[in-house]
Amino acid sequence: MANFSKPTGPQFSVDVYQNEFLPEGGRDVNAIVTVTATGGGTSGGLPGAAAGSAAVVLMLDCSGSMEYPPTKMRGAREAAAAAIDTLRDGTAFALVAGTHVAREVYPGNGRLAVADGRTRAEARQALRALTAGGGTAIGTWLRLADRLLSAAEAPIRHGILLTDGRNEHEAPADLRAALEACTGRFTCDARGVGTDWEVDEVRGIARTLLGTADIVADPAGLTADFTAMMEHVMGKEVADVALRLWTPVGVEISLVKQVAPTVEDLAGRRTGAGPRAGDYPTGSWGDESRDYHVSVRVPEAAVGREMLAARVSLVVPDPAGGAPATLGQGLVRAVWTDDMVMSTAINAQVAHYTGQAELADVIQQGLDARKSGDHDGATAKLGRAVQLAAASGNADTAKLLSKVVDVVDAATGTVRLKAKVAEADEMTLETRSTKTVRVKK
Repeated sequence: MANFSKPTGPQFSVDVYQNEFLPEGGRDVNAIVTVTATGGGTSGGLPGAAAGSAAVVLMLDCSGSMEYPPTKMRGAREAAAAAIDTLRDGTAFALVAGTHVAREVYPGNGRLAVADGRTRAEARQALRALTAGGGTAIGTWLRLADRLLSAAEAPIRHGILLTDGRNEHEAPADLRAALEACTGRFTCDARGVGTDWEVDEVRGIARTLLGTADIVADPAGLTADFTAMMEHVMGKEVADVALRLWTPVGVEISLVKQVAPTVEDLAGRRTGAGPRAGDYPTGSWGDESRDYHVSVRVPEAAVGREMLAARVSLVVPDPAGGAPATLGQGLVRAVWTDDMVMSTAINAQVAHYTGQAELADVIQQGLDARKSGDHDGATAKLGRAVQLAAASGNADTAKLLSKVVDVVDAATGTVRLKAKVAEADEMTLETRSTKTVRVKK
């Protein structure tokens, strides 16, 4: 474990959990890297730390479907008002109404307001005037949010996006282009209200922009969810943090994946960071802990040899354009042994998260099979999901699975598909399938 942080800001630690022992000829090295940030609540302590404020844009779906039922539009207005009340003084913010075009609701004229008693009251008044009508073109909402946030000096730039429908009024390529343009410029949480939206669209927005995705099936739950989201954003202090992976000559990277609190494959997000090093974006951090699974393939070596298989660092850009600051660092090792007990042991952390990643995969495969009418395939995959959820203690996912299948024996994964499943229950399982539980250390 190494800690490189300054005492005036959040302190970052990097812990590596692995079985470093390989048999003769063994090449695959797996490790779980736990990154923890603690001691937040101050500002300006690190490069990239928020100087007392963040910038947030709320994007609310105001398409015609938001009036069916009227509780959706009313719930969205009330939730946005609660989120605005949660903003700390000094936070820059704006409201965007999203239909087939994006419209600035408050403060307008391409500006951001600064949160205080007066601007919060004005924003709440603007929300009361919102009505539903028009189509859905989410790419336009994101592009407007990007333009607004780009004017903010605060390094923590965040969006909250709510939709109740499919992105029907722009081409899929337009949304992809908007997401590509916004990548690395701000983070974004995405929510679907009701059951008429596409899980892949909402989850894709959050995944690309390093935020969270969730379903709020009942509009009555929006206020609590928006308040919790905004509280989380207000706790962020360090932006644009990256996981840097350096490997020696001859070492190949097999896998880089976040495994807690959700499963997110990071391999496709690598950007070069000098010889044999690459950066994987992790977004903004407050007081929190996340786990990453790193797998590398090393050259064969004889018994008794050992080597550094990888160096994992947490880095943040220098605002002045100099070398990034290192917040923490951990080492992944490989040691060759002829002791079969040592070389065949599976590290508990690695085993746990391998199962959690499989759990997320088999839920998606099972739901896909169910939708396509493959009864046997769905039963097998969802049965395996029940088994994995029970074995790992993932009670939340087990509860969601029980609304889609009747569990005969959780230990063996014996289940029966339910004849009738509420659409909200199926969508909730799909949306939350990537959420994991931490291994008991």
